[in-house]
Amino acid sequence: MKNVAVIGSGVMGRGIAYVAALNGFTVHVNDINQESLAKAQQYIESELTKSASRGFIEEEEIQSTLANLTFSTDLATCVEEADLVIEAVLELMELKVKIFKELDQLCRPDTILATNTSTMSPTEIGAQTSRPDKVIAMHFFNPVHKMKLIEIIKGLDTSEETFQQVEKVGQQMKKETVEINEFPGFVTSRMNCLIGNEAMNMLMEGVASAEDIDKAMKLGLNHPMGPLELADLVGLDTRLRNMQYLYETLGEKYRPCPLLIKYVKAGKLGRKTGSGFYQYN
Repeated sequence: MKNVAVIGSGVMGRGIAYVAALNGFTVHVNDINQESLAKAQQYIESELTKSASRGFIEEEEIQSTLANLTFSTDLATCVEEADLVIEAVLELMELKVKIFKELDQLCRPDTILATNTSTMSPTEIGAQTSRPDKVIAMHFFNPVHKMKLIEIIKGLDTSEETFQQVEKVGQQMKKETVEINEFPGFVTSRMNCLIGNEAMNMLMEGVASAEDIDKAMKLGLNHPMGPLELADLVGLDTRLRNMQYLYETLGEKYRPCPLLIKYVKAGKLGRKTGSGFYQYN
């Protein structure tokens, strides 16, 4: 497993590409938007420079990492030699299924197809391909280069060989992994969405300010980041899609907070728009 293709160059895609290239994989990054690819390349170059200046990596690793990366809007070129394809697009099932059908036609028969979903079913996605045994979910966390975990989620038909190969890839990326049998929300998203949704409900009810809710969770329960800060980082539109999926599949306790729905309708999506539960410059 030496050649990795990453589909989608947004926050998660560029982070996955960065970590994979830094750890010796040849990485092809694909997106339909050339501007997004350019931003991803700039981000990776900037993060490499920062990491070197802080002593996390050696100076020579900057050039070797960049040499491992290519960026293209041509999907077929990006995936033709891939051992592993990691999809990192929006959390929309119809979009993921569309991409996986294309990948199934374009990739070698032995290529493993992974989705970086935080909630959705690799079984459902894999069933739309001719290789459900080679379809799996790899749930990375934001920011990818700092977060230590990958949740590896096996679909109903995912083979043990596929899991073991993906686990080895995770280890080569210097990540810890956990093995999960598919169920909506997996482990972290089910817990995280409940905590975040309850924090939003408390804010809506006037229990405390956003700052004090987050402070209580950080200092009282030793969370590294407050649930409202984290929602702003993830993106409130992304969080709402996650909540809606969990509500549809797991029931009433995952009903999205009305305040979250209101913020998304207002275009207050968190850090990426400069406004969410907090204001950002």
